[in-house]
Amino acid sequence: YLLTRTHPIQPGEVVLVQAAAGGMGLYLSQWAKALGATVVGTVSTPEKAELAKTHGCDHVIDYTREDFAARIKDLTNGRGCDVIYDGVGKKTFLGSLDALAILGHMVSYGGASGPVDEIKMSDLAAKSLNLSRPSLYHHTDRPEDLQSLASAVFDAVGKGWLIPEVRQTYPLKDAAQAHADLEARRTTGATVLVP
Repeated sequence: YLLTRTHPIQPGEVVLVQAAAGGMGLYLSQWAKALGATVVGTVSTPEKAELAKTHGCDHVIDYTREDFAARIKDLTNGRGCDVIYDGVGKKTFLGSLDALAILGHMVSYGGASGPVDEIKMSDLAAKSLNLSRPSLYHHTDRPEDLQSLASAVFDAVGKGWLIPEVRQTYPLKDAAQAHADLEARRTTGATVLVP
């Protein structure tokens, strides 16, 4: 729903995926690339950079070593991104707004680093930005919508657009540790809890 309903990706758009080596980041990067976007991903380690590159990112920015908003401006000749998918939240939100192009769309779909502080409408007005805070549950509330979105995912897997990447598993009894590792950004790709 993030790539097809919240902001339908168009060929040629520049997309930034925050935490591109995470579970959602890998899927967003792969699918956006398959839809014709130029994909930029942020990561925190060289290993995560390699993973993001192999899953659709044209450019990867290690946010621990460089200012991602400034690097986006360099990559786009000062224009910025058409859309940014940000599941990190508090730590990246203002930088994401800065990295958007005029009329850009900020899709804030998560808060791994904590909830975003209140923003002023003038923060958006400066570049006529669009801001969305979508929830999966609102997009799948009706059975026919859930079926449609699930079919789109399986179709993308069948076409080879999405390659599921399970990188770690935890026994269900260790769910708290899985959450702690996810929050500390010690995971990459999908995490599976095994009953």
